[in-house]
Amino acid sequence: MSSKTILVVDDEPYILRSVSFVLEREGYEVATASEGESALAKIRELHPRLVFLDIMLPKKNGYEVCAAIKEDPMLADVHIVMLSAKGQQIDRERGLLGGADAYMTKPFSPKEIVEYVQNITSNV
Repeated sequence: MSSKTILVVDDEPYILRSVSFVLEREGYEVATASEGESALAKIRELHPRLVFLDIMLPKKNGYEVCAAIKEDPMLADVHIVMLSAKGQQIDRERGLLGGADAYMTKPFSPKEIVEYVQNITSNV
């Protein structure tokens, strides 16, 4: 695993492009997935340091993907930032209780993305 590898999982092409662009500009290696099943396959293959994970995904939602990651001892060190347009406290709690390390609501700024990455990667 490269400490610079980040997986961005979202079914919105604009989000994938914009988050990838910001992270690549900062020097990170970025992989993407647009649905839950392929996200899990890429996580197992690439073992990224960090995953930005949308909640509302086809095939497996973000909660299911997060649970699968946290249940796999080989992936215990993968950090997860849930991404969602759902900003209610109950949604945030569900994500964090489900194993996510952080929860970001859409829309977010490029600066927020970089700060999350720097905080998480500097603490591991």
